[in-house]
Amino acid sequence: MSVVIIGSGHNALVAACYLARDGHAVEVLERDTVLGGAVSTVERFPGHLVDRGSSAHIMIRHTGIIEELELERFGLRYIDCDPWAFAPAPPGSDAPPLVFHRNVEATCASIAAACGARDAAAYREFVRVWGPRTARVMRSFGGAPTPGRLLRSFWGLDARGGGSALSREFLQSGDALLDSLFDDERLRAALAWWGAQSGPPMSEPGSAPMVGFAALMHTLPPGRAVGGSGALSAALVARLRADGGVVSPGDAAVALTRVGSGWLVRTASGREVHADTVIAGSHILTTLNLLEQGGFDAETLTNWRRRIRVGPGIGMVVRAAASALPRYAGAEPAESAHGLQLLVTDRAQLRTAHGAALAGELPPRPAVLAMSFSALDPSIAPAGEHQLSLWAQWHPYALADGSSWSDHADREGDRIIAEVDSYATGFADSVLQRHVQTPVDLEREMGLLGGNVMHVEMSLDQMFLWRPLPELSGHRVPGAPGLYLTGASTHPGGGVSGASGRSAAALVHRDLRRPRFRLPRR
Repeated sequence: MSVVIIGSGHNALVAACYLARDGHAVEVLERDTVLGGAVSTVERFPGHLVDRGSSAHIMIRHTGIIEELELERFGLRYIDCDPWAFAPAPPGSDAPPLVFHRNVEATCASIAAACGARDAAAYREFVRVWGPRTARVMRSFGGAPTPGRLLRSFWGLDARGGGSALSREFLQSGDALLDSLFDDERLRAALAWWGAQSGPPMSEPGSAPMVGFAALMHTLPPGRAVGGSGALSAALVARLRADGGVVSPGDAAVALTRVGSGWLVRTASGREVHADTVIAGSHILTTLNLLEQGGFDAETLTNWRRRIRVGPGIGMVVRAAASALPRYAGAEPAESAHGLQLLVTDRAQLRTAHGAALAGELPPRPAVLAMSFSALDPSIAPAGEHQLSLWAQWHPYALADGSSWSDHADREGDRIIAEVDSYATGFADSVLQRHVQTPVDLEREMGLLGGNVMHVEMSLDQMFLWRPLPELSGHRVPGAPGLYLTGASTHPGGGVSGASGRSAAALVHRDLRRPRFRLPRR
């Protein structure tokens, strides 16, 4: 069977690898000359291997995909981020920082010193309860989101308080969960900022499990791929080519047409590629545009477009080369520099930033997540230098005053660096070079429409069997047999998991085993 994969995001590459491994003829079409989509690394500054999108890999390390595809044989190696998160004290405070180690007791000792014994005990209980729950969420990510499969994923979970109480805890907001557990606002803010990395604010219903993912980090913490985030995509491409797959960068698909029992994919270079099966790993709205160019029903496509919510955009990034790591009060780099630096001490900052984004305005004060992975992997920076990724939420794609992002990029970059400097005095002076990625840049460079790194909003109504719409949630397109969907637009959503790609490949295998004709019953 011949398969065309549209896009080279990591989910698309995962699907390609599973199919090529099993003997199918696979070709990947990619518009970009850099493979991997948002899971890619380039040399932004001399000697610096800089991520274009994701930096820390969390979910894929819990899926088994790395082992199933034997990606270590193709050069992939991870370093554990331990401590996996760090939250400094408020600027000017002499309070100790919060350090989240893989070891629960070491984490609780840090919480006790910073927030008190009661919050330390509450965190220990949080890990005990939400660790198994989040493991079940990860299990639910492992296949198509059918009601039966979702039920089986959570079956047997401790529900001594009753099913109603358990479902309420899953459907509550992250803020409600944090308020019910902890007293100290610093701890609440750090965990809320952790949870908000999925996109929605922790005030939204159903966001409690996003906070709960912190508990799973004590089982296996985030990992940093040696050589940069793109090392994952490079290993997938190497595996694919070893199994006979073809990768065609710099030649975008421009139209997708159903022809007979298969598909015709037209490319920007004028090629016409015939395939039995197509897996679209591009943004869902990009895929719908390809179908429109191929003559698919326009009314149906318009209806789907109207109902898919991309949202106002999530944020922006400053990639910086620096002469030194940030130095936070009361902490050594071994505590602060190996994981995610959660530079928020009050949830009010998160709430005002999100509210501003909804209004199309810049945040009064950027909420920043800093990552300095050259401390773990010196190969990504020249000797004597370090490299940082400074992710800031929430920054809207479209500004209400009608101004262009080109008018704001440098100033917002200054503000983001200044925010880090407010916690780590002297950091701004250490910055040697920087590259600013605004929401518009994220769209232009990696096809992340609307600047949303998760493709479409990760709110409850666009997750599981509703992502991106109920009729598109099964990794299929009604009226388009042989076309499958993968990528962040589909279940389980954004983040580096690979689960969507494996699910799409599994559906293709399952459909191939079905007989084409059913004999009538006698």
